[in-house]
Amino acid sequence: MFNKILIANRGEIALRVIRACREMGIKTVAVHSTADTDSMFVRMADESVCIGPPPSPQSYLSVPALMAAAEITDAEAIHPGYGFLAENPEFSDVVAASGLKFIGPKGDVMRIMGDKVSAKDAMKKAGVPVVPGSDGAVTTEAEALRLAGEIGYPVIIKAAAGGGGRGMKVVHTSASLVNAFLIAQSEAGRAFNNPAVYIEKFLEQPRHVEIQVMADQHGNVIHLGERDCSLQRRHQKILEEAPCPMVTPETRARMGEVAVAACHAVNYEGAGTFEFLMTPDGNFYFIEMNTRIQVEHPITEEVTGVDLVKEQIRVAAGLPLSFTQDQIKVNGHAIECRINAEDPERFIPCPGTVTSFHAPGGPGVRFDSDTFSGRVISPHYDSMIGKLIVHAPTRAEAIARMRRALDELVIEGVHTTVPLHRRLMRSRDFQDGKYDINFLERFLAN
Repeated sequence: MFNKILIANRGEIALRVIRACREMGIKTVAVHSTADTDSMFVRMADESVCIGPPPSPQSYLSVPALMAAAEITDAEAIHPGYGFLAENPEFSDVVAASGLKFIGPKGDVMRIMGDKVSAKDAMKKAGVPVVPGSDGAVTTEAEALRLAGEIGYPVIIKAAAGGGGRGMKVVHTSASLVNAFLIAQSEAGRAFNNPAVYIEKFLEQPRHVEIQVMADQHGNVIHLGERDCSLQRRHQKILEEAPCPMVTPETRARMGEVAVAACHAVNYEGAGTFEFLMTPDGNFYFIEMNTRIQVEHPITEEVTGVDLVKEQIRVAAGLPLSFTQDQIKVNGHAIECRINAEDPERFIPCPGTVTSFHAPGGPGVRFDSDTFSGRVISPHYDSMIGKLIVHAPTRAEAIARMRRALDELVIEGVHTTVPLHRRLMRSRDFQDGKYDINFLERFLAN
């Protein structure tokens, strides 16, 4: 087991890793920008190193600064968290070449699964169902028109090298395809320095359902059930729950089986998530894989009892998985609300100082956050304040518990998305589980 781990991240995920390490008897190193000097994760780590000014390219995205911090602190492994360099294959390669352990998959696997075109090709070879679409990047307008005609409208154009909704366009007619195609290429080039795009069939009223997997260095792979992440705005997740209210045990088993087979096909190691679109008839199609721990991992932890961050560390240290597939049971229901410092109506980030803060408590309530009274929400980083998670025996009880927890949560000094979550908990459609990836846009329009 490692003696010391450097955490190449910030905020609540850095604190989450620190807590896991502390329980495992592992020393931690927090790296931080000058904007985060007084942050909770910096205070909680055993050591800290300032790696640069607030802009991410000069601090959290600076590989030389991160590696220098690892060297001077004698860290043996680096945990990337999520975001920043977590899915950067070059960073994984540099860490390995330096004789340290990257807590995640190898760079070559990241390259396959991080590019949507190569990932789709690998999944098709592994027998994973994929959305009908182009076999690779589409480079010309004529090719785009031909493929869209073969697939059938509506189609969706996506950036091959990224996500988050950038370089993504839905097209309903051939008349609007060329313009959307050129805009998508331009957006992809600006956002990811790669203008490559591909085209898929656009599925009507699908749910966004993902499967959590964990794989060790000894060929063992298991899945830990699914999460429903359909409540999104501008392709950004707002709320997640586990299990998905519309997934049957048979569908769960089938999704898990194909995810495990896919991991074996690419020799995957560590924690990962396979994301699917599931249609109302129960069919599901692979869209992408996240080769890291997910923001919404706590709800899987709550319903399975497995500490995914500890398991990541164990696997990276060369230990076998601490459980088998038949030991994984989904118990009860969990919901996670992402609490962001944003205008809840316009979704504009609202940086500022948290003047008063009180986290909710009581049975089945968890608040993953590094927030405290006096904390400054910086304009330089993601606007997330924390993640409010509840667990209860049934979905109805989980919703009631979340309503209660949201009422207890106090965050003053900045606007937050708490009012939106309170509205969602009162929605009859949400309570009945009747929603898809377009539900939130319709909900907000009313």
